[in-house]
Amino acid sequence: MPSTIPSTTDRTRAHGLRQALAPTLDGVAHLPGEPPYDDALAGFNLALAHRPALVVLAASPSDVVATVRAAADQGFGVGVRSTGHSAAPTGPGDVLLDVSALDRLEIDPAERTATVGPGVTWHAVLTAGEPHGLGGLCGSSPLVGVVGYTLGGGLGPLARTFGFAADHVRAFDVVTPAGELVTASPTQHEELFWALRGGGGAFGVVVAMTFDLLPLRTVRAGTLWFDVDDAPAVLHRWRSLTPGLPESVSTSVARLNLPPLPDVPEPLRGRAVLVVRYVRHGDLAEPDPLVDELRRSAAPLLDTVGDLPYARIGEVHADPDEPMPFVDRGGLLRTLTEDAVDAFLGAVPPDSPVLAAEIRLLGGAVARPAAVPNAVAGRDAGFTLFLGALGAPFGPPDVADELQRVCDAMVPWSTGGSLVNFAGPRDAVSAALVRTAFGPTYDRLVALRQRLDPRGVLAPSARWSVALDASGA
Repeated sequence: MPSTIPSTTDRTRAHGLRQALAPTLDGVAHLPGEPPYDDALAGFNLALAHRPALVVLAASPSDVVATVRAAADQGFGVGVRSTGHSAAPTGPGDVLLDVSALDRLEIDPAERTATVGPGVTWHAVLTAGEPHGLGGLCGSSPLVGVVGYTLGGGLGPLARTFGFAADHVRAFDVVTPAGELVTASPTQHEELFWALRGGGGAFGVVVAMTFDLLPLRTVRAGTLWFDVDDAPAVLHRWRSLTPGLPESVSTSVARLNLPPLPDVPEPLRGRAVLVVRYVRHGDLAEPDPLVDELRRSAAPLLDTVGDLPYARIGEVHADPDEPMPFVDRGGLLRTLTEDAVDAFLGAVPPDSPVLAAEIRLLGGAVARPAAVPNAVAGRDAGFTLFLGALGAPFGPPDVADELQRVCDAMVPWSTGGSLVNFAGPRDAVSAALVRTAFGPTYDRLVALRQRLDPRGVLAPSARWSVALDASGA
């Protein structure tokens, strides 16, 4: 993680870069030492330390074009950030290009599409689509940026029913590493269109994206919360029922060690729990046998499963909505056996610094290729594994090792890979996980990356693998 203060040479070069941008920049650019510079560094994940040579707050697509061109000409890398949930950290050889102000949002009810800029969050899309009975395939947190999430594939609460968010993209307006603004679609810049849908953001800076909205007004959804002592019975029963679930059902389980904070519901405050998340699309009059069986397995501490407006789908996972330092790691599992369940529960005891350890069921529409082929990896896996913990200064200094220890416990059932959005920190371990998940597709992505960006402009200082170079999140 870069933390070095820009050198005198870097500062001089950054001054030159800002001067080159000044005549045409609609937004603003800040250098180290200027008060707005420090204010501009913090994103949602406070564990990421940005120390770029220059921060550019873009106000228009033309700002993105100008910044990429000027940075390339002067030998800087460009790291892209909108909401900052998982943007790669930038260092003294980079420009931090903040695109959060590019918040164009257009809903076309007749075409059932949305067109968004990279600064738009899923919450905004859900709110705008609700009056029309339409929704997009958001993730667990509606506060995540739509574009960055989709570039990494986008696995959401209805994934088994409709697939990845990337499967439903119609077109991108994207600034290439050469600083050209192009449209990528099934008929224009087809290889770029293929790569951006699931291959990450290292192939261009997306300034607009058009994607399908689906008729989503109300779903059966919610959570079942169980005491940790009931976790073995509930999780084993959940595992045994998953093979027979229809594609209309998406579900996951998570071991959570909840803090004793006022915003945690009283029955759960300060407790170690197992939570089952459940979302079903379709006829609301139909029964929910998975939920009924789990209710018989143990008495829930809290039960919120019921009819839920899709615009409130974020309530199912109830991810944190305030910035915090966090560290995560993930992977893909081939299968989930009885031994795997025992290993998972044993790896996350109630006193573990791992606050969240989740297993999501895949299959269904996730396992099928998109109608227009894309670069999404991991479709052949049976489950995802995702782990999260507080980073410094709130978490222990070895928290990353604790996350890895849980991953290691699940190695016998792992594919060895991970989805881009679940892989964790931009490090060598994450790069290897994503490379494995892509399989033969990785070579195709590398070839395209080398053709589009031979100088590595769209990459943070760490210069990790093609899939991790700039998520744009």
